[in-house]
Amino acid sequence: MTAARLLRGLLPLLLLAALLAESRFADREQLLATARDRYGAETAARVARWQDLLDAMAGKPVPDQLDGVNRFFNVQLSWRDDRAIWGREDYWATPMEAFSRGAADCEDFSIAKYVSLLELGVPVEALRITYVRARPVGGGEPRAHMVLAYYPRPGAEPLILDNLAAYVLPASRRTDLTPVFGFNTAGIWVGDGAAPASRDPTARLSRWRDLLRRMREEGLH
Repeated sequence: MTAARLLRGLLPLLLLAALLAESRFADREQLLATARDRYGAETAARVARWQDLLDAMAGKPVPDQLDGVNRFFNVQLSWRDDRAIWGREDYWATPMEAFSRGAADCEDFSIAKYVSLLELGVPVEALRITYVRARPVGGGEPRAHMVLAYYPRPGAEPLILDNLAAYVLPASRRTDLTPVFGFNTAGIWVGDGAAPASRDPTARLSRWRDLLRRMREEGLH
């Protein structure tokens, strides 16, 4: 995948990141009712487990929250690509939509973990949804992939949450990954640069308002 195509794919996720920066879950019972009405009892049960996780992780040290959130989604959701899940290319699913299928691609895993950590109070400035090139185990051409990076302080080595890895590891131990783009609501970072390449990540994204609508309808506001 070319850098230009990666950037095009980045744009709707930038909007989603901006929407979620100030979002908080609506009433738990309403969220469960929405999951049940829209997607059925199995999805509602998954959402309930998600809420239980967030309740259990609330107030814990951030490393414990990172590990708990990473493990939860890696167990609860199976990896499948968008064409297999949704019958289309490059669909960015909300966490509830991912739960409804029991499956996610790397973007969906990263989004769900990002949402969860925001809900737990992790500052948005510490989180970057990051496109990387991942070298397959056993060799072969690198492929486009997405992870969530947590920066304990500005300029620090990030910790990587990844659906391909059971454990949260520092970036120096993920030598299979080469960063391409990282973003949060404060800007876009290219590669592993310390300064953002852009401080206006939501410019020209009005076309993606559908993401806002879907998140609001599911109980994020």
